[in-house]
Amino acid sequence: MTLVKEKKYSINGFKLHGIETLKYKTNTIVLKLKSPLREENVTTRALLPYVLQSGTAMYPSARELRTQLDELYGATFNVDVSKKGEYQIITFRMDIANEKYLSDSTPLLESGLKLMSEILLKPALKNDSFREDIVEKEKRGLRQRIQAIFDDKMRYANMRLVQEMCNEEPYRLNAYGTINDIEKITARSLYEYYQTVLSNDEVDLYVVGDLNVDQVKDIVEKSFCLPTNRSNEYENSTIIQKRPAEIKEIFENQDIKQGKLHIGCRTNTTYQDEDYFALQMFNGIFGGFSHSKLFINVREKASLAYYAASRFESHKGLLMIMSGIEFGNYERCVAIIKEQLNHMKNGNFTDEEIEQTKAVLKNQILETIDTAYGLVEILYHNVVAGFERPLDDWLTKVDAVTRKDIQTASQKVELDTIYFLKGLEGA
Repeated sequence: MTLVKEKKYSINGFKLHGIETLKYKTNTIVLKLKSPLREENVTTRALLPYVLQSGTAMYPSARELRTQLDELYGATFNVDVSKKGEYQIITFRMDIANEKYLSDSTPLLESGLKLMSEILLKPALKNDSFREDIVEKEKRGLRQRIQAIFDDKMRYANMRLVQEMCNEEPYRLNAYGTINDIEKITARSLYEYYQTVLSNDEVDLYVVGDLNVDQVKDIVEKSFCLPTNRSNEYENSTIIQKRPAEIKEIFENQDIKQGKLHIGCRTNTTYQDEDYFALQMFNGIFGGFSHSKLFINVREKASLAYYAASRFESHKGLLMIMSGIEFGNYERCVAIIKEQLNHMKNGNFTDEEIEQTKAVLKNQILETIDTAYGLVEILYHNVVAGFERPLDDWLTKVDAVTRKDIQTASQKVELDTIYFLKGLEGA
């Protein structure tokens, strides 16, 4: 069964990915820009897409840009900044109605692609720089996004765990940067950084829908004219895999009612590795799903946690264990989590757990590619990793994972850092 047909073209120094499918009634355009995480520009980079979406040369305000989107049959547009492995990714996304299903023949996809190009390549400028009013407004917005992490204690605990665990690695950096660095950014410095992005970033454009990829290619070739000096040799980030010399324990006190116990492990497995799907199966049985060992033993049986789960960061090779607990349950909770990890290493899981996890994992994959944006996210793994893993392999390779494969992958998982955010009593 062929899940998706992806056609790729190199155009003007970037890559076009065209996916023809009858599954969606709208067309989706996703533009991704990839660059290694760097402390000196992580905050500047986080600000850039929000400034770009706030006005273009033709539509010099956010309001005029939104009016234009409304005129394209209510097209939606948003931006995002994230990190995958040791890369910082800027994402622009547009969903637009497919003219095939409308009574008139307005060339909506062509208009959408041209607008996406306008947002990226023709920003609103003043005196050969970004407009200061836009930059200052978006700096306030970025400050609020960073502050929101501090206010959400689960996200905060995860951020702090990563900072402690990867304190000498680029992955320690938050994708939104830091509040202290926001003040240093000027309209001029941001515009200068924007020029380097256009010249140096690895750029991938995904167009998904009931469309003709060859026609899309023609439109893109005319609309997206990136700098002619762009190199096809992009800077790759070396994934740093450190073996923990000893388990670190970090305690932090804040005025909170519920403790956040977050534990980081080095899996020594990444997206490129042969045992990638065995590690996905390990995570599913261990803590990834509602039938997992952490959920059942920490939350259900021992009633120690409000939530208990694990998540695998496949491009960095980290496993994050997250739980919300009463302050006094720290020792017992850590002991049970370690015990369940040892059960996995020793192969103490049932055939029923294996089959249930395979079913849930395959269903999760199918649900993800059931949306255009989910499909793009899965395909983009290949760009981040610099490694082609065909989508059709995902289901067959999950099915092929054996008990021994899971146990072998489990034995590579090493506890690295335990971070506990607790209340002020007794601090």
